Amino acid sequence: MAQEPADLASDYQFWLQKLSAWEQASSKETQRDTCLHLSRFQEFLRQMYELLKEMDSDAILERFPSIGQLLAKTCWNPLILAYDESQKIVIWCLCCLMNKAPRTSAESGRNSWIQGLLSHVLSAFRFDMKEVCLFTKSLGYESIDYYPSLLKNMVLSLVSELRGSHLNGLNTQSRMAPERMMSLSQVCVPLVTLPDIEPLVEALLTYHGHEPQEVLSAEFFEAVTEAFLSEKIVLPTSSVVSLWFRHLPSLEKATLHLFEKLFSSKRNCLRRMECCIKESLLPQAACQPAIFRIVDEMFRFVLLETDGAPAVLAALQIFTSCLVEALRKENKQLKFALKTYFPYSAPCLTAALSQQPEAIPQGHRLQPLLHISQLLREAVEDCTDGSHRNPFESWFLFVHFGGWVDLPFSRS
Repeated sequence: MAQEPADLASDYQFWLQKLSAWEQASSKETQRDTCLHLSRFQEFLRQMYELLKEMDSDAILERFPSIGQLLAKTCWNPLILAYDESQKIVIWCLCCLMNKAPRTSAESGRNSWIQGLLSHVLSAFRFDMKEVCLFTKSLGYESIDYYPSLLKNMVLSLVSELRGSHLNGLNTQSRMAPERMMSLSQVCVPLVTLPDIEPLVEALLTYHGHEPQEVLSAEFFEAVTEAFLSEKIVLPTSSVVSLWFRHLPSLEKATLHLFEKLFSSKRNCLRRMECCIKESLLPQAACQPAIFRIVDEMFRFVLLETDGAPAVLAALQIFTSCLVEALRKENKQLKFALKTYFPYSAPCLTAALSQQPEAIPQGHRLQPLLHISQLLREAVEDCTDGSHRNPFESWFLFVHFGGWVDLPFSRS
């Protein structure tokens, strides 16, 4: 545990009084006094953080009952927050106060209050604040130019720290502690829709440490999912895939959201269905077999519940077509064997169905169609002879591939 400096307790009271004095006056003398003390106050905050990060939230409040008051006064002082390094230290101090597993309404309320302060630090600057304007103009900046850069630099600093931690891999001395990762993700919950915060959200989603348990909070995943599905944020495919890999409820919610868009209207044409499916990013994500199987199981459930409704069959076939297209774009050679995607079906039948009939000259399609028919017949007969495979699995595999399903009807 970090050693508490001998004079930290007296410094704590000194800075609490200073912050109160600065809060009560906004004269030029007060501004000058604040600026003169900024470097010392920043060093005090750094020492406080080194102490706080070794304690849990209950121990912090017992040792420093007025710590919330001190940090709140700091958060509302624009001259202190004019330094992005000060912002960063204040954020980490506030993270230390977050209760990782609130058990009472008081603890939950305190977490919400802390998130409010963090939201203010990152997003609530007002360009018309008198003190801010005076300070930035004295530096030769206009507020409208200064603050976007300030926030951007602070976010970039955090992103660099995350990526550096990720690259350090097993070097535990340089890795970011799981507790800090958890706190940072909780901090971002009310901020995920802010455009300037998006790089930080992406860095968190794509961070992969070596911890046996998830280091990001479920609330963070839920907030990102809600923002993504409501189109309040735009994320690269890699970040979305990482989100769905790390948080199964997010993948399930995204799939249900797609189903609602596909099946809630009777006017959805095939082209509209295809657009919705591609925009969902689910086919791209389903290139990973683990994600595909979850989505496919949900299609299976809906198909059974609706007795094979035409709209559900059409959606499944379009989804499979989009998946095959995504696989071809990702790699000309299939990265995974097809049996990885369809483990319950005969591999030879899967391989035959995966050939697109459109890619075969019209006069040569009958032979592969007869071959598929023979394989289906053998699969059914195999089931009746006591095989572990279910006849439904062969039919379910067959209806994935709309080209072969429709081919006999197009010939008649």
